[in-house]
This record gives sequence, C-alpha cells and structure tokens, in this order.
Amino acid sequence: MSLRDAAPTVRAALSEAVAVRLDGRTVSADLAGLDSTTLACLAAKSGPVAAVTFADERLRDDDLAYAVRTAASVPGLTHHAVPGSVDTVYYAGLDDLSSLPASDSPNAYVVTASIKRSVLDAVVARTPELGVHFTGTAGDAVLSAPSAYLSDLLREGQHRRAFQHAQAHARLRHTSAWTVLRRARSASRTDLPGAWRHLAAVLRQAPREWVPQAQQPVAWTPLLATADWMSPDVRTALADALDTAADNSAEAPRLLAAWADGQDLARVGADTTGWREIALAGHGIEIAAPFLDNEVIRACLAVPADERGAPGRYKPLLAAAFTGSGLLPDFVLSRVTKGGFNALAYAGLTQHAPVLADLLGPTSRLAAAGLVAEAPVAKMLARAAAGQPTAQGALHLAVAAEVWLRQLEATNARSWWEVIARAAE
Repeated sequence: MSLRDAAPTVRAALSEAVAVRLDGRTVSADLAGLDSTTLACLAAKSGPVAAVTFADERLRDDDLAYAVRTAASVPGLTHHAVPGSVDTVYYAGLDDLSSLPASDSPNAYVVTASIKRSVLDAVVARTPELGVHFTGTAGDAVLSAPSAYLSDLLREGQHRRAFQHAQAHARLRHTSAWTVLRRARSASRTDLPGAWRHLAAVLRQAPREWVPQAQQPVAWTPLLATADWMSPDVRTALADALDTAADNSAEAPRLLAAWADGQDLARVGADTTGWREIALAGHGIEIAAPFLDNEVIRACLAVPADERGAPGRYKPLLAAAFTGSGLLPDFVLSRVTKGGFNALAYAGLTQHAPVLADLLGPTSRLAAAGLVAEAPVAKMLARAAAGQPTAQGALHLAVAAEVWLRQLEATNARSWWEVIARAAE
C-alpha cells in the first residue's frame, strides 16, 4: 500500500489509539521528537496536557526549541522543561538495586531509570493527580524502516532503485553508495536459515575483534559484541541451537525488512513493559505507548519498508497522514532532526565505570554462567572512558541482564497479583 493510500488509515488508527486512553484522568506527555510531539498534540485536542521535555544541556539537540514552539502553537499544551543534573545519566543508581522494581525479565530501562524518573517527578509536581503519560516509544519502528530494506531491493533485482536509495543513505552517512550496497549485499544472497547457519559457523571460531555495528554487513540476525564475550562452551551451545533452528524453519520470512520490523517491535514492546513497571512502582503513573497498538502497527507496516524508510524525507508516513489535517502544526511535520542520548550514555559509562566493573566483574552472575568474560568488558569500559566508540548496545543489554539476575537472587518470597480486569462477556 502506498503512503498516500495508507495515510487516512494511519491517521485514524493513531487518533483512536490516543483517544481511547483519554478517560478523564490527568494527561501528561513527552514533548521531544516527532513521534511524542504527535501524540501530545492529538491528546491536547481533547483537553489539557502537561507536556514535558528532558532538556539536559549536554544533549545539544533542538528538542527543547521545537517543544517550546509547539506548546505556543497548540492550545491545551502546557510545557515544562526538565533540566538534567549530574545524576541524570545512563547507569546512575545501579549501586542500589533495591531502588529498582523487580520484573519478569531483564528491564532495559534500569540503565536510564534516573532520566525517566526525573521526567516523571516533573509530571507529579505539575499535575493535580496521577494519570496517564504518553510516550512516542516505537514510533521509529513503525514510521520508518532500517536500511536493511536495501537487501530486499537487491534480492528482488531492483538494482536501479537500490542504487538510488543507497546514494541518498550514503549522503546522510558521509560515505559512498558502493559502501552502503556492500553492507547490504550479503544479506540479499541468503535467507534466514542460511544466515543462522552462518552465525553458527562464526560462533565456532575465535571471538572477533569489535567493529561498530554501523560498519558491519547488514544481517538477518546481527551478532552483538556480547556474543564475543561468551565462554567457548556457551558459544558452541548457541551455535548448536542456531543450527537446530535453521533445520526446523519450515516457513522462513521472504523479506529481511519485514523480519527486522517484527524483531524490532518485539524488543521495543518488551522494553516498554519495563518502563511501565518503573513508572507504576515509583510514581503510580500509567505509561501509554500508542505506536505499539496493533491497529497502529498494522496500518503503518502496510506501507513497504522502502517507502517508510526512504531517506529523502524524515518519516514521510507521518507527514502524509497529518499534513492538512489541522491536528499538528506544519513546522512539526516538516521537522528533519532527531535528538539522541549518546552524550548521557558516555557520561554515565565514565561516571559509573567502577559500578559497572563491579557488576560485570569477577562476581558477575553472567560471568558465572559463561555469558560474559571480564577482560573484554573491562576493555570496552576503558574505551568509553577514553571517549572512543563503544559497544553501547551490548553493554546496555549485559547490564540489564546482570541487574535482573541479582534481583532474582534477592527476591526470596513468592509474589501474588490480584487480577481485577475482566474480559467482556
């Protein structure tokens, strides 16, 4: 389905996903990037919204400038900037795990809990009662697409279109189109079972030297640095599991982009569950993530990845859905920038290096299971302290898993929940 044809369905699905959560409770919302701003504006059409922007000066982005302009243009939005502090960095607070809610699985948001709590503290201070807080989480996953779709274009013989898109991606990354296409080529020549068998072979070899993910070939299932931190026995066991999965994958996906979309949404959905637990446990606030609603996902993913992810425009699906609707200011829909938290990630890695070294050091539960080796982690932390490129994603996941395992040890009593919601009869 084309962008133009999908636009009315996307607009209706997203508008309904916001409206269904407006049940009379106090409403707050992140007001930062394009996705969260869209939700805040939609909610403000029905009543007052306390809009908050995390505005740490170390971020050096234009989220705050756009937020101030949006709040001045949209009736119903009351804007509050949340300044950062020395404590609002990644990995803060991990020296006291009792302050974090226990969860059923590793919670990726334990790494950024101090940042999220500062935002929720601002909401609580500026709203009369606890309510629902909108976040743009998963907007990236459904409104755009990873450049992995270039592999699909090559697979289907659309070489001219692949080269045109590669040229545009190359300009954004300050590289050449041929470099972009070389990264996409190997994945275009195999399917998922073949990719898993290749990974199994890689795992049976010696661990690799670390290379930033953006420089590695596009893959059906990328191996993060964590794979190279595992013991030989664990690497072999994982390789065996991949071979078994490949042998039993009767219905392998045809397109890499569709597979990547599904994997990304599953990860974001699991992570958002952790975010909800932190918000409920510490503030009694319900987190609403409308981009994860089934109808929104279906409407957005009906558009081919090469249209959603085309580099010529930033999130063209959102622009197609809301341009001329009067629901969002035009300057919001024409925005082409996106904030990032790299500065706070590196600040946290440096500031809390001793805590991380302890978590993932000799007493690490992951290490005891053969999932993490101390030496490569220490080397990665040293790279971060020196300001060098670092396997941030791998460290993030390892820390979340380690925290979870330690919390499990500390939770001795059984827990019971009373289910009060009932399905319609």
